[in-house]
Amino acid sequence: MGLLFQGSAGRAAALTFCSPLRKPRKNSRMAERRATAAAEPDFLQFNDLACETEGGKVIFATDEWFAPAKNLLKREPPQFIPSAFTEFGKWMDGWETRRKRIPGHDWCIIQLGVPGLIHGLDVDTSFFTGNHSPYVSIQATCLDELPSFTPGEDRTGMAATAAQIAAVAKLSSEVWPELVGVAPLQPGYAERCHHYFRVSSRSRVTHLRLNMYPDGGIARLRVFGVGQRDWSSIPANQDVDLVALTNGGVCLGYSDAHFGHPRNMIGRGRAANMADGWETARRLDRPKTLKADQQGILQVPGWEWAVFRLGHPGLIGSIEVDTNHFKGNFPDSCRIEACLLTPEEEARCVQTRWNSGKWEVLLPPQKLRPHHRHHYSKADLTPTWPVSHVRLIIAPDGGVSRLRLWGRPTLVTGAPANQNTASSKL
Repeated sequence: MGLLFQGSAGRAAALTFCSPLRKPRKNSRMAERRATAAAEPDFLQFNDLACETEGGKVIFATDEWFAPAKNLLKREPPQFIPSAFTEFGKWMDGWETRRKRIPGHDWCIIQLGVPGLIHGLDVDTSFFTGNHSPYVSIQATCLDELPSFTPGEDRTGMAATAAQIAAVAKLSSEVWPELVGVAPLQPGYAERCHHYFRVSSRSRVTHLRLNMYPDGGIARLRVFGVGQRDWSSIPANQDVDLVALTNGGVCLGYSDAHFGHPRNMIGRGRAANMADGWETARRLDRPKTLKADQQGILQVPGWEWAVFRLGHPGLIGSIEVDTNHFKGNFPDSCRIEACLLTPEEEARCVQTRWNSGKWEVLLPPQKLRPHHRHHYSKADLTPTWPVSHVRLIIAPDGGVSRLRLWGRPTLVTGAPANQNTASSKL
C-alpha cells in the first residue's frame, strides 16, 4: 500500500453544494460560450476513474438491502421511478442499505477501473430525500495485488457474509489514508444533491473505501482524475494510443460541450451511442447558404475545439477519428494541431483558454463522413515531432465519438507537463 499525501493535511476541501445535473447526459453541460447557471469545479472535466464503463467495480459492501452498491458507478445520471418496487422495498437507483439495528456503520470498497491521481469527487444523493446517508468519508490506497474476492452480480436484499468480511479484513481498509474526512450530506433534492470535494492525492490510487454514517443511500460516486501507467513496460517498437483515458490522457479544455463532453472521446472501446461521444450545439454563425471548396470542405467562419494532454509525450504515427452513431450531426471536417508544453506553459494556456501560439498542424483539414471510422496514416500527417498536447478542431459543429492517437512514447527534455516517471505502477 502506498501513502497518498505529504504531511498530515490530507483531507479534501468541500465545495459548495451545487448545481443540479439531473437532466439526461446530453443536456447536462451547456456550451462554454453560453452563460451558465452556476460555476462548477474545474476538476469535473477530468476522467471518471471509477465509472463502470471504464472497468470500475464495487468488490465489497456491508449491506445492499434496498439497492446494490454497484449502482454508484453507473455512467448514466440517476433516475427515479415512483411506481418501482422490489420484494425488498422501494427500488432506488443508487446504493441503499437497510436501517441499521446493530453497532457500526455501512461501507463499501471500490476498485478503480483506471488507477491514477485523483483531483476531485462528487458524492451525489439524487432522489434520496428522506433516506440519504447523513455523513460520508472516503479513504484511498494503492494495492500491489488486487483482492481475489467479488461480491457477486445481484446483491439486492443481501449483506456481506462472514467469509467476505474475513477476506476484506485482510486489506486493513479502516486505516487507509483519508481523501475526504467525515462530511455531512444533504438530501437529494436537485438544488443540493451534488457534494463536490477537491482533493490533492500525491500518489497513484487503485482502491477507495466509501463510508456511510451510519446507513442510508447515495446515488452516485464520481471520481475525477488522471490515469497513470508504467510506461517503462512498453516495448520501444510498440505503438500505443497516447491519448487514451487508460493511458493517462485527459481533456484540459473545450469550446462547447452542449450534448456530450469531449472526454468521452478517449474512453474504452467504441461509443455505445451518441451520448458516449462529444457533440456540440449547432453554431449560430453558420452561413445562410453553405458553399464548399474544391475538396468538398464547407467554407464556414466558425469551428469548435477540444484540447487533450497525452498520457505521455510521443511521436504520433497514425490517427483515428470515429463518427460512430453521428449520422445526421457529424462534423463536415476536422483538423488536428499539436505542441510540446512544459507544466508552466500548460498553466498559461489554461488561463488563456488555449490561445497558444505554439500550435502546429499535425493533420491538415479532412472531410468527414457520417457514422464512420476515419483512419489517417503517417503519410497523411505533417512531419512528426514529439508532442505532449493536441487540439481537435471540427467545423462547423457536430459530434465525434472517439479519437485515437497511435504512436510511441518518447523521452524529451524540458520536463513536459505530463512526463511520468518509470516508478509509476500500472
